[in-house]
Amino acid sequence: MAQVHYGRGYVYSIQYHIVWCVKYRRKVLDDKIEQALIELLYNIATENGFIIQEINGDLDHIHLLIECKPQHYIPDMIKAMKGVSARLLLKQYPELKKQLYGGHLWNPSYFVATVGENTEDKIREYIISQKAR
Repeated sequence: MAQVHYGRGYVYSIQYHIVWCVKYRRKVLDDKIEQALIELLYNIATENGFIIQEINGDLDHIHLLIECKPQHYIPDMIKAMKGVSARLLLKQYPELKKQLYGGHLWNPSYFVATVGENTEDKIREYIISQKAR
């Protein structure tokens, strides 16, 4: 269950389920690249003051369960995660550019849904089960 946090003059519990895909749905996120991506995303989250509670993906997409403050703006969080991770992964793994036209790692769109107390466990199970699908 999501933790309730206390700010100055407000109380909150905010979670989002976020998904985005590799450009052209290319299956480039092998185990090695996915581990590097997960590490990068945890670092980005820490630097930006939000928490990744669950993360998993498949060869062509990534799922995250994020907990954040009311001050966080979803498009900015996603822009930070996608932009920084793409830049660093393409630098670390130049062979990715050969598999993607124009050198863009991520599709520009994404999915985001709010998570309530009744759906958190189901979303966690869904994210964890991604490789089994």
